[in-house]
Amino acid sequence: MQGELTLKLKDGVQAWLNGALSDPIVQILAKNSQLTKTQLETLLIDVLAENLSDKHLKYDEKARLRLTKAKISRGSFNRTLRQSKENVIKSVYTVLLLGYLGVFESTKLDPFLEIANKLHEYVEAHDEKAQSYEGGKDRQKLIEIIREELETSLKQLSSP
Repeated sequence: MQGELTLKLKDGVQAWLNGALSDPIVQILAKNSQLTKTQLETLLIDVLAENLSDKHLKYDEKARLRLTKAKISRGSFNRTLRQSKENVIKSVYTVLLLGYLGVFESTKLDPFLEIANKLHEYVEAHDEKAQSYEGGKDRQKLIEIIREELETSLKQLSSP
């Protein structure tokens, strides 16, 4: 019974990870972030797996949730997790530093702020669609338009 639950959990987590990591917006954001794909996957497992399982998971159990076919040791999982958390912390400090120095008041950052607002709209529209099936075709069309705008804007901003 326990093995069945673990297999069910693993399949559920990996299906969610595959969906999240194949999202075109996630791919663009991840490509231009401080996280490697492996670090992002590991961080997502650490943060979200327990929510999906409704129980506390040990790190060796979390290591088995990775998408790779190869067996990942608890130590390797923890090392990758530590690296991902360090990169996230450095990114947050970078944002804090730039804010403190007044860089965010520059008009050069307006395109980034516009994208942040579009991303917020996209997430809200996506959440509303999940909550209500009414107007599904129109809502899906709106989500697709926002996603395409986001992809185009992010690609433009990420090129030097």
